[in-house]
Amino acid sequence: MNLLQDIITVTNDFLWSKLLILLLVAGGVYFTFRTKFLQVRMLREMVRVLFESRERHPGQISPFQAFCISMAARVGTGNITGIAIAIALGGPGAVFWMWVIAIIGSASSFIESTLAQIYKVRDKIGYRGGPAYYMELGLKKRWMGVLFAILITLCFGLVFNAVQSNTITQAFQNSFGAPKWMVGIVMVFVFAGIIIGGVRRIARMSEYIVIIMAVLYIGIAAIIVLINITEMPHVIALIVKNAFGFDQVAGGSLGAALMNGIKRGLFSNEAGMGSAPNAAASAETSHPVKQGLIQAFGVLTDTLVICTSTAFIILLSGVYNQPGLDGIVLTQAALSVHLGSWASGALAVMVFLFAFSTLIGNYYYGETNIEFLKSSKIWLWTYRVAVLGMILFGALAKVQLVWDLADLFMGLMVIVNLTAITLLSRVAFMALADYINQKKQGKDPVFNKAGKPGLENVECWKP
Repeated sequence: MNLLQDIITVTNDFLWSKLLILLLVAGGVYFTFRTKFLQVRMLREMVRVLFESRERHPGQISPFQAFCISMAARVGTGNITGIAIAIALGGPGAVFWMWVIAIIGSASSFIESTLAQIYKVRDKIGYRGGPAYYMELGLKKRWMGVLFAILITLCFGLVFNAVQSNTITQAFQNSFGAPKWMVGIVMVFVFAGIIIGGVRRIARMSEYIVIIMAVLYIGIAAIIVLINITEMPHVIALIVKNAFGFDQVAGGSLGAALMNGIKRGLFSNEAGMGSAPNAAASAETSHPVKQGLIQAFGVLTDTLVICTSTAFIILLSGVYNQPGLDGIVLTQAALSVHLGSWASGALAVMVFLFAFSTLIGNYYYGETNIEFLKSSKIWLWTYRVAVLGMILFGALAKVQLVWDLADLFMGLMVIVNLTAITLLSRVAFMALADYINQKKQGKDPVFNKAGKPGLENVECWKP
């Protein structure tokens, strides 16, 4: 086990030292300029399309439900535990770089989700798609799609679900003294009942859990900020100073702040990783750009609102300087400072619901890519059993091993997906221009592949 840990650590150090940070930033900046700062100029349109998309189509996943599936995967332990880890390892400055990667990353999310809609395919219950599909149909490289499908299935279906499980068991052990194995077994049985219901049940569960828990958590953070409003200028200054190495806190440095801010920010919002497009492709919508805008908004909401809520809770408490506090335990300690000892247990329950919603979203990503690899009940049930096994493994494993595995697979996914969406970005730019032109004409944009070059292998969007 120690040898495995060493190998994973060395590989992560290599991947994250320069390569991935360069790819993420360069890709995000490129897409930001090519879309003319879409994440700023079309923010109002993102909100409008999101709430417009609550309309349901019989037997289909609505755009709003697809948004909730992706948010279910985003809004989880990355927002609570991941941000605490970033601050503990990189200091308050990590929060600034988390903001930066979210803003530029939302452009990457727009590109990948728009492409997922364009290259989606029909299945028995609606649509499915994602990076594996646009790699095969758009780039005509099935081998690349197979590689990505394997990576995302291992990463989200197995490793990331172990991360969620690990956080839940830590939270319950810290607050209630509950044995990890017992919490793990309960999760396995509850989750097994949900996944057997299929994608529609996943969509319904995600829609309710995400909205309720996100609003509740943001509300708690808002109350804490208002109570400590006079301290906010100091907190903002602390974040900015540490981001550029002007003021070292908790062992943070420019490199540590930058790396941990980007890693944990990416783990939370998943921009450019290729995960959200799997949910985006499942939606019934009139134009691919609509789902691209919705998913770009999801990145901004996840990081600038929910992750920032956790950051403010921790930084306003002052406990991030205390040795021995990390991850969910740090966030629990911070909430206890603000609201009293009862808050630790309340957060444990909240983490359970947050992380459980993420288990649902992560599972769906794996399932849709299993379908890409091979449509087989045997493969699907093997995957389901493996997911349940990893939930139990995560409940019992050491924290560092689980998070290091997550970083490794996350990095590999980013490399493959960013390469693909960069090569296919012209298709997304074309779709965006088509959407804007129709809006200028006063129309509700409807996409039609006729007369558009490079869409020969597109299955949907027929005249």
